[in-house]
Amino acid sequence: MSDSHRGSCLCGAVRFRTDGALRGVVYCHCSQCRKQSGHFYAATNVANADIVIEGTESITWYEASAFAKRGFCKACGSVLFWKPRDQDYISVMAGSFDKPTSLEGECHIFVGDKGDYYSIDDTLPQFEKSTPSIPVAE
Repeated sequence: MSDSHRGSCLCGAVRFRTDGALRGVVYCHCSQCRKQSGHFYAATNVANADIVIEGTESITWYEASAFAKRGFCKACGSVLFWKPRDQDYISVMAGSFDKPTSLEGECHIFVGDKGDYYSIDDTLPQFEKSTPSIPVAE
């Protein structure tokens, strides 16, 4: 998909616009994502050159590993971004986009670490850790 999309945090202090292709939504069930968001992540990716972020002074970045940092609004706490080091893209939480998104699920990663209080009931591919096309922290 390659249309322009807009989104924001809950309070509107951080707003963004994407103009490039978005990856399908990847559902990450790792313990870091679950602990930060309270459930699993649902995120798409966009090239760094294809996103404009307003309100960057309201973003707090937390480096959960040497591989990536996680961005959230310091005013309302909305989880917004996951940014790997030395990569030319940023992951954006699918729920932070305004409708219509045209986003579709792609796969589930880290299902071996998923919470014990839910099941995965769709037909999307599931991976114990990740796939070669989705670099993640080990």
